[in-house]
Amino acid sequence: MKKLEQLLEWGGTKRDVAFLAVSAAALLGSIFHFSPLPFDLAWVAIVLCGVPIILEAVIGLVTAFDIKADVLVSIALVASVIIGEDFAAGEVAFIMQLGGLLEELTVQKARAGIEKLVHLTPRNARRISAGKEEIIPAESVALGDMLRVLPGETIPVDGHICAGNTSVDQSVMTGESLPVDKAEGDEVMSGTVNRFGSFDMVADRVGEDSSLQRMVRLVQSADAGKARIVSFADRFATWVVVIALAAAVITGLVTGDYIRAVTILVVFCPCALVLATPTAIMAAIGNATRYGFLVREGDALERLAAVSHITFDKTGTLTYGRPGVKTVRSFIQGVAEDKLYWYAACAEKRSEHPLGKAIVRCYEEALGQAGGQSEFRMIPGRGIGAVVEGSRVLAGNVELLWDNGIETKESQLREADSLLDEGCTVIWIALDDRLAGFIALEDTVRETAARTVSEIKAMGVTPVLLTGDYENAARYIAGELRIDQYRAGCLPEDKLHFIDEVQEKGQKVCMMGDGINDAPALKKAYVGIAMGGVGSDIAVDAADIVLVNDEIRRLPHLLRLSRRMMTTIRCNLTFSMTLNVIAIILAIANVLNPVSGALVHNAGSVLVIVNSAFLLRWKS
Repeated sequence: MKKLEQLLEWGGTKRDVAFLAVSAAALLGSIFHFSPLPFDLAWVAIVLCGVPIILEAVIGLVTAFDIKADVLVSIALVASVIIGEDFAAGEVAFIMQLGGLLEELTVQKARAGIEKLVHLTPRNARRISAGKEEIIPAESVALGDMLRVLPGETIPVDGHICAGNTSVDQSVMTGESLPVDKAEGDEVMSGTVNRFGSFDMVADRVGEDSSLQRMVRLVQSADAGKARIVSFADRFATWVVVIALAAAVITGLVTGDYIRAVTILVVFCPCALVLATPTAIMAAIGNATRYGFLVREGDALERLAAVSHITFDKTGTLTYGRPGVKTVRSFIQGVAEDKLYWYAACAEKRSEHPLGKAIVRCYEEALGQAGGQSEFRMIPGRGIGAVVEGSRVLAGNVELLWDNGIETKESQLREADSLLDEGCTVIWIALDDRLAGFIALEDTVRETAARTVSEIKAMGVTPVLLTGDYENAARYIAGELRIDQYRAGCLPEDKLHFIDEVQEKGQKVCMMGDGINDAPALKKAYVGIAMGGVGSDIAVDAADIVLVNDEIRRLPHLLRLSRRMMTTIRCNLTFSMTLNVIAIILAIANVLNPVSGALVHNAGSVLVIVNSAFLLRWKS
């Protein structure tokens, strides 16, 4: 049986397209009674399109007693051939295979994200034993081992720092746009990257218990419960088969006309029903592509139409994920804000820290070229020190000031705290051992984010902010965008748990994110949408839909398109079922014969395709 299934799968889509093209040409020849062969050309369609349907039906019945629409079609095909109605058999087989091909083309199963996550796992670790450093495989690290992590290296296991200061890029796990300063006693997670200082740490969670390995398991299992849409025709196939056979047998026995009985089987074949859904989906996918969406799962738009909540990651999704200068504040009389800004930009010129780079970039975009410095030193976990035109400049956190004996006033700290409450990051500046002021940076909200959220709410969908950032930043962004629900400090499992909570209540969630840390949530959600421009490959692989150009203002159109598509599908199904009922009545009344019945189905299928095609150019 396995060999037979493999034989059916041979050649894939290209083979199916070729068979359909040849079958279509053969059916045209049959209509015009043109046949250079000693048999009706409709037999070409029967063999190329009908035989696979019959084999699929037999395999389903034998292996799992699975009654699908193929069973009824197979019976109709065989009966039509027996009574000599070759064209009817070939035409029905062709339409059914065309519908099957369209469904197949809408299904994508590319899944490389888990492999990429596994590749993020560090291979080696530096273990400190008896004062000596040795390189060991990361999987060999034991609980309580002392490890050393150098700048630029990935942290191999979860633990806490026992010596040293640094800044750690935690975007893999939390999605935070900026590195987080770490000092002795602070926890660090596997898979995150040490940016600047060297430090020693004690391993607290190793192997399968580490943060990165937990996320791998989350991604592997997150979509296990995600429902798959079953085609309408197959959903009710058992009843259709029973009713069709009963109607055909009763009609044949009562009238004694077996051609009429076969006609009933032919018109009962769900040709238009099979085409109703995939044609609408393919047209909607074409429309979505024009607006920058790549639909990776065929049924994603069906699912999207049913969502009640859209959960957003913050960094890189609602914001640009790139810090910018919001405020420059000078505390020294005679040193204007622009001059303080210039000192900071010059001092940070050689800095590798994202905040330092942001200050330089923003200054040069707004005010011109920043100069250099004669001295520069990085102070891990604190900031930088430099000499600019003879002045000693310190730029960093407030601990940097205190470490150097520089006093801060309560009023100055309160002023900075008000900006921290808005989600800003504050860089303190000192000139010649005297507090000069500060620069506040923030992650810039996308210009279209507020309107996007507003349109989504107007459609009856609830927006929710899920972010790994601190409470202040989350609260401020949520307030700016008028998002009523938010959760801050979210690790990957926290986002997953929130989606689980909502979906266990029977509500459907769409997750929109861009980072590696969003991958489990993107998979678990009823629909996952990844930001393709700024997003990681792993997030893209975990998503059902990818927003290629990161224009989130297109999201409301996608939601409306999905709902419009479902309306089109319902219209198609209603029309198809109505046509079937009318054709069955006419077949019982002997108005239709097998050929005319097949042609009626053909006309219905064409109308379904035309109706679906309107979705290609639909505008919301």
